Amino acid sequence: MKNIDSFTHVRGESLFVNDLILRHDALFGLCFDSPKAHGKIKSVDYSVAEAVEGVVKIFTYKDVLGENQIGGIIQDEPLWAEDEVHFWGQPIAFIVAESDAIAKKARSLISIEIEDLPVITTAKQAKEKGSFINAPRSFNLGDTKAAFEDCDYVFSGETFSNGQEHLYLETQGCYAVPLENGNIKLTSSTQGPTQVQKTAARVLGVPMHKIEVDVIRLGGGFGGKEDQATPWAVMTAVAVQHLNRPVKYMLNRHDDMRMTGKRHPYSSFYKIGLTKDLKIKAFEAEFLQNAGAAADLSPAIAERTLFHATNSYFVPNVSTTVLSCKTNLPPNTAFRGFGGPQGMFVIESAIAEAAEKMGVNRRSIQEANLLDEDDAFSYGQIAKQAEARSSWFSAKEKFELETLEAAVKIFNEKNKWKKQGIALMPICFGISFTNTPMNHARALIHIYQDGSVGVSTGAVEMGQSVNTKMLQVAQSILGISADKLKIETTNTTRVANTSPSAASSTADLNGKAVEMACNALIGRLSTVAAKEFLVLEKEISFQEDMVFVNGKKSDLTWEDLVMKAMLQRVALSENAHYATPIINFDKTKEKGHPFAYHVYGTAITTVTVDCLRGIYEIDWVKIVHDFGKSMNMGIDLGQVEGALAQGIGWMTLEEIAYNEEGRLLSNALSTYKVPDIFSAPKTIETIPLETEGSELAIKKSKAVGEPPLMYGIGTYFAIQEAVKAFNPNYELKFHAPFTPEKVLMGLYEGS
Repeated sequence: MKNIDSFTHVRGESLFVNDLILRHDALFGLCFDSPKAHGKIKSVDYSVAEAVEGVVKIFTYKDVLGENQIGGIIQDEPLWAEDEVHFWGQPIAFIVAESDAIAKKARSLISIEIEDLPVITTAKQAKEKGSFINAPRSFNLGDTKAAFEDCDYVFSGETFSNGQEHLYLETQGCYAVPLENGNIKLTSSTQGPTQVQKTAARVLGVPMHKIEVDVIRLGGGFGGKEDQATPWAVMTAVAVQHLNRPVKYMLNRHDDMRMTGKRHPYSSFYKIGLTKDLKIKAFEAEFLQNAGAAADLSPAIAERTLFHATNSYFVPNVSTTVLSCKTNLPPNTAFRGFGGPQGMFVIESAIAEAAEKMGVNRRSIQEANLLDEDDAFSYGQIAKQAEARSSWFSAKEKFELETLEAAVKIFNEKNKWKKQGIALMPICFGISFTNTPMNHARALIHIYQDGSVGVSTGAVEMGQSVNTKMLQVAQSILGISADKLKIETTNTTRVANTSPSAASSTADLNGKAVEMACNALIGRLSTVAAKEFLVLEKEISFQEDMVFVNGKKSDLTWEDLVMKAMLQRVALSENAHYATPIINFDKTKEKGHPFAYHVYGTAITTVTVDCLRGIYEIDWVKIVHDFGKSMNMGIDLGQVEGALAQGIGWMTLEEIAYNEEGRLLSNALSTYKVPDIFSAPKTIETIPLETEGSELAIKKSKAVGEPPLMYGIGTYFAIQEAVKAFNPNYELKFHAPFTPEKVLMGLYEGS
């Protein structure tokens, strides 16, 4: 099935928050934010701004009737700053005016005096000053101390991976409308409708049922709208509560980049021990996570870093620790991979360092340590249906790795000013929310009198085509044509208490709920049809909009059966709840079975570096990926290619920069580079791994949103190999992104 949104997308007819027709009395909001990263607010003068014609009201924390608090995991983030500011861009006030232009004019007329306080911008600084979000977490397996003493080789080093701007096409925004009896409807660009509802209710001091959140679709999210869509929606809700008029707020690109958090930068330290036969016997890592000024989702992201610290490898002795460091940057947040990529980059760097010092090929160490069936992860889960080795060897065989390596060698011998590098990147990524209680979803299915069907779930469509997959699930069970099905917007009134669309689990959780609801409805309709034909229920099936009896098409249509069921007062609506079985995790012991299953794969990347200019091209990326039994290969391939491009951007181009005062320097597309058509691989070839899939994946079709991003890490090491081929004096560094500037310096260092 094609993406059901494609037709309206390409015609410009798909609706987003900014496309909604506003009520005639609608107002416009704009946030006034801190011009300093850390300080005490001495005074704020709103008088000149308030006097501007068309300014209706300027809201501050003093106007909050409930709690001035939007923190999720930890209650440490005010909606609007009170006495202190903790990051450059922190919301202080909310201007509501008759137009955007008036609001902008008013913002420029607000004067504020802030007494400077010390600014921390890096995780290392935070650790030195003892500035942390929460207590550290550690995962342990075996005895690393004893194991290191028994290793033939031990190496240690440091890595850094920078943040990453989400750069969704649609910026953050919300349109809030007052309803009767103090109820408010928020049409929000959020991945977490329930989080918006819950937080708005808390800040407004009202029950959750007073707040309705509706999500049509997002113009991209990538994790940046999981928690960070919440404050803007809540600000509009506060304004509506006071003014009883609709309020719309869409952030412009500069404001969005300045005020929102990014992927977490990590400074990490590793120690790796190996035997002569290249087996990794021990691995230790300390991850310093730059959390920003408040917790946001940092504790959960830190946890997932630990879960993925050994990537696709079995290491018998592991000790990993993560510290969420509190700095004066915008609170960093979820981003595709959710801490997993940062952890994987560290062990891949450690392997590269060990290979360099031991004089062996990096790929030899990778291959010697791949996970096998029944190997243990450091968090206690046992690898089942482990496809690390099969994906690796399939990639080597199907893409003829030896031939590729020989071609790179010949190219480098023939070319003085251009060099190629090749790298393999295996992945192993766990699928589930690591917070076990979040692994549940609901679906509400209505069959209407004419046989048409409405499907409501907690899944948010944000370009990943989850609506298409939900339609596929319903259609396959009901046996009716796609034009009879409608996927409704995501709405907290129809489907309540939803987990966010995140963790690559949206299709699994919501798809399983749709499956349950549709099966229940089919069961009832089968009873009606069985009575009609005087047969057993098991002899009834549904295909091609018709009722089949013993595999043969009858003359009873779907529509006629639905009408018969309605006249017999059979329930034609079903609300189903699905909770992932098996999974569990005990945080007091840091052991358990947190993931429903793992996704595996291997990518081979070749790059060509221009050794005069430091620029590079990605010649091709060849991937063997574990899709399970893909229910929509076209969509899944698109997710692989999109995630790969985003991973390549993180590893090679996208450099977040703050100055020492905590001001964002990479604050526009002129100063922040994302991959364009010239940065993309010239060729991407993806082959599905032959596998049975997992029963806990919807239709055995494994999650595909996040895992392929990690293939981009291979690009870093391919570039590094090319640099080393040109300059044997180059000392390996693990400081991402590997921008052309860093490549150029590496090409000529020590010469």
